[in-house]
Amino acid sequence: MVPIFRFGADETPRFSFRLNPLGSTRNAAANESVGANMTVSGYRARLRGWRFLLLNAVLALGNAVVLSNVPGYTILAPYAASGLGGVTPSFGSWATTDHLMGIALGLPLARWFAGRFGDYRVYVFGMLLYAGAALSCAASETLWLFLPSRIVLGFIGGVLLPVGQSIVLNEYPQQARTFGVGLWGLLSMTPFTLGVFLGGWFNEFLGWRMLFYTDIVVALLIAGVVGSLLYGRGFSRRVVRFDFVGFILLGATMYGLQTIFNMGNDFDWFASPILQTALVVALIGLPCFVIWELGERRPAIDVSLFAHRNYAIGVGCSVVGFLVIQGMLSVFVGNLQLLNGYSSSLAGMVYFLMILVAAPLGAVMHELNRGVDVRVISFLCFIGLSVTFTWFGLYDKTASFDRISWPMLSFGFFIATFFAPLGTLAMHGLSGPKLIRAAEELALFRNAAGAFGIVLMGVVQFRRLPFHQLELADHVGGRRFASLDLLGQATDKLEAAGLSAARAQKALGGLMREESALLALNDAFLLGAIVFVVLAIVVWFAEPTKITPWRRQRLAKLRAEELMELDHP
Repeated sequence: MVPIFRFGADETPRFSFRLNPLGSTRNAAANESVGANMTVSGYRARLRGWRFLLLNAVLALGNAVVLSNVPGYTILAPYAASGLGGVTPSFGSWATTDHLMGIALGLPLARWFAGRFGDYRVYVFGMLLYAGAALSCAASETLWLFLPSRIVLGFIGGVLLPVGQSIVLNEYPQQARTFGVGLWGLLSMTPFTLGVFLGGWFNEFLGWRMLFYTDIVVALLIAGVVGSLLYGRGFSRRVVRFDFVGFILLGATMYGLQTIFNMGNDFDWFASPILQTALVVALIGLPCFVIWELGERRPAIDVSLFAHRNYAIGVGCSVVGFLVIQGMLSVFVGNLQLLNGYSSSLAGMVYFLMILVAAPLGAVMHELNRGVDVRVISFLCFIGLSVTFTWFGLYDKTASFDRISWPMLSFGFFIATFFAPLGTLAMHGLSGPKLIRAAEELALFRNAAGAFGIVLMGVVQFRRLPFHQLELADHVGGRRFASLDLLGQATDKLEAAGLSAARAQKALGGLMREESALLALNDAFLLGAIVFVVLAIVVWFAEPTKITPWRRQRLAKLRAEELMELDHP
């Protein structure tokens, strides 16, 4: 292995390693003897044939495993909570939200790790650590061991996602790169479809811990295959300073807010000293983070990107929209089991229906965005989601599987059109290093929004529940219409059937609570419908993305200026 020291275009010192696949370091002639297996720079050539297909398959599997761990656990959270010392389901949901936050915080470190150690080395080692974290999750007997294990699992997953995408796209020829991007976009549908289904199936037939034991086997398999296929692959080592201060401030702020949202309902919000402390951390951490990042040359989060109108609007719409989508998907799957009595596998099957329309549409969305003003696509998507959420808002406890399946198919269609257009909108007008940073940070903000959404939409349902209980008590208890005492009439009939007065009142009280919870869930869906109507208006404040000749000249000038800045930092 021959190290070569050189400077990149940004004057960052880099080390490249010329590797000899024969295991010898004697001279360059040994490298040249490899012939077609090496590129001129000493790196192995791209994989071909069955090796290329196998790499795509295992990296796709790794992506699906990491992403599906969020909804896969969400559907079995009530069962896992009972197996972790008998904590309440709301406590068990912390392992979903904190896991998502861990993914968000792992994303900024992925590029730094890959630059120092190489893409495939980071990926293989990360998969080994992922297996270890999954083992800790599977073996946990209490929430206080399970929760940090889930956070670590999410953090490692956040590093693996972009590194895996980078590895697979680098193997595609330039002319086929768009196909690779579309294929990777298709994989982003797995959390909302396959993940929920598999989680429900595992819980019902094998037990919830088997989800994590399976992760161990799959992660070890992926690490072995990727390491074997890419062994000896060279890389350019980039010695880049990482903004650890900004990263720590970001983590403290995000987990401070997440702790408040997680524990608010159970600990009476700011009456708890823990939540008061978390609020102080968040209030101090956020402004300190912004001020620090504005003065940092290589910030963990480039907040200056928000000066671009399309980026600010694209990220804002993506964050708010995904907050509602992820929140309602998580809340709804729990209510299917608690209110409607669905088994975990049947509830997962409801979500699996979305893949029928989401998968094929998601695979071609990147191509559909070309040459089209994506504001139009996003507008139609937001309106469609608003209609779908209104459809869900009319949901009733007697709704059968067939009645639920149709709005779920509609949901799958519009989820497939949600991600790519907003990503294109946010990236419009950016190029070079700013484009890469913008894509990374969009993923970070979106994952954090998903964590917030799971809790916040649950808070909406929780807060609306007592309102509907009082409304129902007024209606059926004869408080509004003295002649219409439905509760008294029902109690008399139950007593006549042989129930005691106490049991009759308890049974009717349970029915009222269930109906109140259902009405509160409908309110959350209707609130989501209103949010998407607002987003459909906001998206038109962005600049059009369809390139005109005048805008093409302007973008060419901006790219030239960026290149000049790279040459003269």
